[in-house]
Amino acid sequence: MFTLSPLPFAQDALEPHISARTLEFHYGKHHQAYVDNLNKLIAGTGLEKASLEDILRATAGQPDKAPLFNNAAQIFNHSFFWNSLRPAKTESEPSPSFLKKINTDFGSLENLYAEFKTAATSQFGSGWAWLVSDAGKLKIMKTPNAGMPVGPGLKLLLTLDVWEHAYYLDYQNRRPDFAEAVIHHLLNWPFAEKNYENK
Repeated sequence: MFTLSPLPFAQDALEPHISARTLEFHYGKHHQAYVDNLNKLIAGTGLEKASLEDILRATAGQPDKAPLFNNAAQIFNHSFFWNSLRPAKTESEPSPSFLKKINTDFGSLENLYAEFKTAATSQFGSGWAWLVSDAGKLKIMKTPNAGMPVGPGLKLLLTLDVWEHAYYLDYQNRRPDFAEAVIHHLLNWPFAEKNYENK
């Protein structure tokens, strides 16, 4: 059975860019609901002791197991999202070596930011924007609903949740403003670099 992982920061640590009230609902209600739903769905299936990753592998691409996959993927994606963020009052910039990699693959950090924002704002409906490593090359990708980038050589580095529940209390319909705030003020670059270096 699964439990809701604790946030890696205080509930008000992302203010003024993401409010404590948004986290109260996003983390405390939405993320919790995915955990509760998955626990109900795996009961009696033989998956009660499986890891989240094993459940994702066992259910991906199978329409009859879509509820299992969707709830497991949303737990994974949300946990990854919280770790992709840093408290607003701390500083987080790419290290010199990682900035060199960014400059090689995007031309500049500002170009990366612009591509990330475009992915976040152009994702139709609910979904996610991602910074990934594709066989060592940094790329921006987007996925709908509960999806995540998967494939040989792909590593997830950072993600941005663009479901409406991630921003509506603070930004209403202004998804571009939300994306701008997170990308420029809340990205956790040490987390991205750790994922990039992880073999």
